[in-house]
This record gives sequence, structure tokens and C-alpha cells, in this order.
Amino acid sequence: MSTNFSTKKDIAASVVPPIKTGKVPWDVIAVEVLDGYRLHVRFADGVEGEVDMSERVRSPRAGVFAALADPDMFAQAHVELGAVTWPGELDLAPDAMHDEIEKNGVWKLR
Repeated sequence: MSTNFSTKKDIAASVVPPIKTGKVPWDVIAVEVLDGYRLHVRFADGVEGEVDMSERVRSPRAGVFAALADPDMFAQAHVELGAVTWPGELDLAPDAMHDEIEKNGVWKLR
């Protein structure tokens, strides 16, 4: 009994271009987790500053961000596709973050 396997070249990469970040000013390119539910972020255009989530994660209105009240969970912040992201598909809007940090140096989520 003979078995033939036919393989085809994976052409998906040539059909769907890779997603590139850093193309718009508000793409986050770096995030550092700080004490007190704060982050330091840097954007593609060089703007950088602080995100203070201390009030939001402890608020009755925290919603999906209530999970970030766990310091171990909050510490898992990372950059994915130009946004600050956590496991469980939690992320922050990079354009709103950029605008507020550019104006005030800090974005306080209440």
C-alpha cells in the first residue's frame, strides 16, 4: 500500500501582509509596569508619559478592568499591535492615551 502526500507551499504570507506597528504616532512601542497600578509608555512619535489606572481598577465602575486589580495580572502588561494589552483581550485605546499624555504627561483613568 502506497501513500502519497501532497504539500503545497504556504502562500498566506504573500496574500496577507504582516501587520506593522509604529506607522501612526499613537502606536505604543514600549510599556513599563510601575508601582501603584501605573504604566510608563512610549509612542512611535517619541511622546512618552504615565498611565495611572489606580482609581479605575479599584472602582465599582471598573468593569473588565477589575481583573487588573490583581497585581500579578496588572504586571503582565505588554505591547501588542501598537496597544497596551493584558491577557484576556484587555487593552487600552492608544489614540486616547497618546492625546492625553501629549497634553498633560499623564493619563488618569477614573
